[in-house]
Amino acid sequence: MKLRFRLAFYLFGLFLGIFAVVQFLGAKAEAKGVMFCYLPNCRVLKDLRSKSLNYSPEAKATLEENWVNLDDIKKTLEFGDVDFSKSNKAYKKGKIYIIEGQNSSNEEITVTMINFTDKVLLEKIEKK
Repeated sequence: MKLRFRLAFYLFGLFLGIFAVVQFLGAKAEAKGVMFCYLPNCRVLKDLRSKSLNYSPEAKATLEENWVNLDDIKKTLEFGDVDFSKSNKAYKKGKIYIIEGQNSSNEEITVTMINFTDKVLLEKIEKK
């Protein structure tokens, strides 16, 4: 058998095997609620979402202004972007994280959070 036929059969079997493994592992992960979260942005947001959320007086006052609500903060914690150049620094016995996202009116917002070992403090919310 010529080399190109052997190579074609090999590649066909390889792609078929990869497809089967992805289908099997994908269905298994979806059934257990597992998500791929190995990138730094995803890991930080997942850690912040997993802890209890407390509010500073400044954040409570901003939430009462009605241009941003708690759902916007939750969406920012799920789909936002962490600014690592300003984040992951020691601050008040925790680490500070600056997260950029959008509110329900599609306005850019910046959320400042302090991550402690057992809780997360919503420090402030700003419009960009």
